[in-house]
Amino acid sequence: MRHLLLRTRNLLPLLIAPMLFCGSISAQTPTADAGAVKAAATPSSDETWWKHAVIYEIYPRSFQDSNGDGIGDLNGITQRLDYLQKLGIDAIWISPMYPSPQVDFGYDISNYENVDPQYGTLADFDHLVAEAKKRNIRIVLDMVLNHTSDKHPWFIESASSRGNPKHDWYVWNDGVPGTGKNAHEGLHGSVVPPNNWISGFGGSAWEWVPQVKQFYYHNFYKQQPDLNWRNPQVEKAMFASMQFWLDRGVAGYRLDAIPSLFEDPQLRNNPETGGTNAQGDPNVESLYTDNLPEVHGTIRRMRAMVAKYPGNRVLIGETYLPNTAELDKWYGGAAHNELQLPMDMIVGFSDKLSASNFRDRIEEVETQVHGSQPLLVFDNHDNARSWDRYGDGVHNVQIAKLLATMLFTSRSTALMYYGEELGMVTSTPTRVEDVKDPIGITGWPKEKGRDGERTPMQWNGSTDAGFSTASTTWLPVASNYRTINVEAEGSDPNSLLNWHKELIRLRRDLPALHDGGVVMLDRANENVLSYVRTAPAGATAVVVMLNMSAQPQTVSLDLSEAGVKGNRVKTILTDEPSLKGASSLTNVTLPPFSSWVGSVER
Repeated sequence: MRHLLLRTRNLLPLLIAPMLFCGSISAQTPTADAGAVKAAATPSSDETWWKHAVIYEIYPRSFQDSNGDGIGDLNGITQRLDYLQKLGIDAIWISPMYPSPQVDFGYDISNYENVDPQYGTLADFDHLVAEAKKRNIRIVLDMVLNHTSDKHPWFIESASSRGNPKHDWYVWNDGVPGTGKNAHEGLHGSVVPPNNWISGFGGSAWEWVPQVKQFYYHNFYKQQPDLNWRNPQVEKAMFASMQFWLDRGVAGYRLDAIPSLFEDPQLRNNPETGGTNAQGDPNVESLYTDNLPEVHGTIRRMRAMVAKYPGNRVLIGETYLPNTAELDKWYGGAAHNELQLPMDMIVGFSDKLSASNFRDRIEEVETQVHGSQPLLVFDNHDNARSWDRYGDGVHNVQIAKLLATMLFTSRSTALMYYGEELGMVTSTPTRVEDVKDPIGITGWPKEKGRDGERTPMQWNGSTDAGFSTASTTWLPVASNYRTINVEAEGSDPNSLLNWHKELIRLRRDLPALHDGGVVMLDRANENVLSYVRTAPAGATAVVVMLNMSAQPQTVSLDLSEAGVKGNRVKTILTDEPSLKGASSLTNVTLPPFSSWVGSVER
């Protein structure tokens, strides 16, 4: 989940392990059958836009400030559409820009059908959609369905009295008899929260409201009460809000914390796993608060609702899951009737630069999701940037190019985060008084929050990195902005920015990268990830080799195992001069952390 993941970011590989996600999930992922492997190797002719898309996440507070208040806005995004078009972006996902008290910087929504004045107006949004359309860029919105702000009119009504028609729109409970610091005077004596459920941001997940003498459930901040999705009126209202924006032309939604929609109706205690978290609370499994089976019926109805709109609108899920078998369920399995693109966090958030691991994880999602389209992602607004998670401090540029090559040459939809193409770093605050993210304040110093990956976009070397003209921006720009920025990297042919541009261009122009299947090569190699993208009839296959070690590696590849004829190749893209003249796949020496992409000569 979005916030639970951040609560212990240093344990990210463990968080996608089944024992910390849901006790009912098996750690085993089934082996793909021969038919699935063959299907993954077969080129496709499906031109559905999101199956080929590069999607670019924008955190609106940090992308471009158009009015000098130190906060990014919608008009700022519109001003930068030409940059996104030249980069090769097909769609932008905008993190929440709805009216909000900004306790969780927009993920606490008080009105689902308007724009927060900090970001602009509905007219500004419509202008953004229109201008993006001129550049063949679609707009995807972030939709937070699990909870609202406690300032949302629905919750204000819900908390006003037990008899209010909207009281059952949220998860309320009388509590159980008890005493102590969490006790309150209920209708029939002293009561405490009904179970041990923990908020992702510290303390009990139950908050007392004297007006109704009940607790409400909040999986995240207490200012973010969870909606009761067992009430059909909640689904009806939330679907209506989604339709509001679909009617305005959005191309789809990224669904925040979507596995958290339902909780155990019996309110059973989550199993404790020992130890405490950054806030000092007991660590618990989310057995009864995440990934309950009821959520899939909701998603199927949502998919049917969205399908009524033209233009192949898309549903993208924030799905931190323990294995590929669970991920497949979010596609709808063989029925393909749930999310088109649940995020595969298993590949991009392992934080270990391992050819064997990437080979296994990519092959799993290519062969074990009933032919559905993978969605790979390495960066987002909730995690330290991949530059810092995978880099070794010496070869970070080469490693960033490795990750980009894998992202854009795999048979998958690609999701980026703003500044990823520049090599923006995580700028974690060093003093608690500088922290803006509430979880960093409550968890300091074990948890320093998410400010570090949300700093302003670095456009040039001027004041505020070209992000704003304000004397103070909502977060300070990273200290390296004078050299790491769009303007400086745009003029450097070897820059990470130009590497991204070229990869995205190749992905669009080469049939093998656009439509081809994928077959892993040299499968026993622990240091080099190699694969071939098979080509549609009349086109040329493409081979990718990525040295994920600090030592030179010599490899020889046999394409016949992939059904591809030929061993002569021509270099298309590499970051190593010694590889530019490569013409054979026999005894190729790859320098440390080098990337190579080539076409097979027939």
